[in-house]
Amino acid sequence: MTPGLARALEAAREQGFLGDGPVEGHIEHAIGFATAVEDVLGVAPSAFLDMGSGGGVPGLVLAARWSEAEATLLDANRSRCRVLQAAAHDLGFEHRIRVLCLRAEEAGRDPGLRSSQPVVVARSFGAPAVTAECGGPLLQVGGLLVVAEPPGPVPTRGGQVGHPGRWPEEPLAELGLAPLRFWFDQAGYQVLRQLRPCPARYPRRVGIPEKRPLYRCANWST
Repeated sequence: MTPGLARALEAAREQGFLGDGPVEGHIEHAIGFATAVEDVLGVAPSAFLDMGSGGGVPGLVLAARWSEAEATLLDANRSRCRVLQAAAHDLGFEHRIRVLCLRAEEAGRDPGLRSSQPVVVARSFGAPAVTAECGGPLLQVGGLLVVAEPPGPVPTRGGQVGHPGRWPEEPLAELGLAPLRFWFDQAGYQVLRQLRPCPARYPRRVGIPEKRPLYRCANWST
C-alpha cells in the first residue's frame, strides 16, 4: 500500500471525517470494493468515481491500489474537499485525482460527468434508492455501481443478490440499472450494472431523491 496513506486517513479522522475504529480496518473495507470490481472486470478499471468521498474512504485507498486509474472524489462539503485535496497532494496523486465539491444530483447533470465512469463506488452515501438514482447517471453503459452493504447472511456460491429488498429489479430498471451480484469478503458489497443509458429525467433536482425516493426498503441502514 502507498506510504503515507494511513497518515492521510488519520488526518481525515482528526478533522472528524472518518469513523471510529483502526485506520487499518477502514483500509481493509475499502479494498473490498477493489476485489469486488476486479472479480467482475478481471482487471483494474481505467477510472472510477467515489460518490460522497468524505475522509477519502474508499477513494484514496482505491487510487493507491489502482495506480493507473483516473480518480474522481465527489463530496458536497467544502471542508472535506480541502482535506481530500491535501491528501491527494501529499500522496503524490494530484496528477490523477480530481476532487469535486459538488452535490451528486448536480454531478449527474453535468455534461462532463454524466455517463462518464466505468465504476462508481459508494460507502455511506445514503439509502439504496438515493444511491442508485445519483450513481446511475454517472455510469457508462456497462459500468458498475458498487455499494457497501450492511451486515447480512453469508452468501452462497454463485454470487446471489445479498439484500434483494434493498435492490429491487423493477424500480432500478427505470434508471437503466440491474443488480448483478452480491460480493462478500469480510464485508458485503452490492454490485449493480448500468445496462442502458440512464433516462434524462434522472437524477431529479437536489434533495428530491431523498425526499421522494423511487422506492423504499425497511431498515436500509442496518
